[in-house]
Amino acid sequence: MIKISDIYTYPPSSFSSVLQKQTYTVLTELHIPFERVQTDEVITMDDCAQIDKKLDMKMVKTLFLCNRQQSQFYLFITGGDKPFSSKNFSAALAVPRVSFAPAEMMFSMLDTKIGAATVFSALYDTGNKVRIVIDKDTADQKWYGCSDGTTTGYLKIGTESIIRTFLPYTHHAADIIGV
Repeated sequence: MIKISDIYTYPPSSFSSVLQKQTYTVLTELHIPFERVQTDEVITMDDCAQIDKKLDMKMVKTLFLCNRQQSQFYLFITGGDKPFSSKNFSAALAVPRVSFAPAEMMFSMLDTKIGAATVFSALYDTGNKVRIVIDKDTADQKWYGCSDGTTTGYLKIGTESIIRTFLPYTHHAADIIGV
């Protein structure tokens, strides 16, 4: 059982990473409403079940993927309970088979560690080297639950705000695929 804070609608008073601070700065700047909780460290989707219940939504699963040559990168956002199939993902995008990108690349390119992958890392991808891909089932959800760039902070945001306001702000567009 993980410890979960009360629900807050304002940024934390201190930040544990640059990405976390930038996430809340941009959400405030773009007037995107959110609810958030602080937790003990959460790494697995199983741990997220308690957060889902507290925030009354379903956490997304965000995977950092790459091709064999590590020259094409993807941030794939899907349902937390949906299994990942590299074959289906690659077929949907008509790209060569992908696998999980190395942890050190995730940190250097997205300023986050394993367990904290988040769409907000698009703030660091100023060269648009990472393609944002969202599963259609996830894109169709009213609420988008995700990490704030840490393994101890989680947000509930309107999915439309992520797709139509946040991603354009970062100069990214989401490819919506059904897999």
